[in-house]
Amino acid sequence: MSEENKPSPRFLTIDQVATELNIGQPLVRGLLKSGELRGFQLGGRNIWRIGADDLQKYIDNAYRKTAERIAAGELDEMRTEED
Repeated sequence: MSEENKPSPRFLTIDQVATELNIGQPLVRGLLKSGELRGFQLGGRNIWRIGADDLQKYIDNAYRKTAERIAAGELDEMRTEED
């Protein structure tokens, strides 16, 4: 099976989520700990998995919250990461 025909994984690692969101693993762990991002722990060795659907729900919710903050005037100036 070629790479382009390979189905997307159902579950992602912390590293894969960090790469997808372009953030560090500690931030992903913080999102999991706070419950903002849904995931589950396997065994007692701090192995986590995040459902691909749960990651998409987190992203959709982040877009919604950002739109609400813009509409409420809470984000007056748009700054880039380089600022």
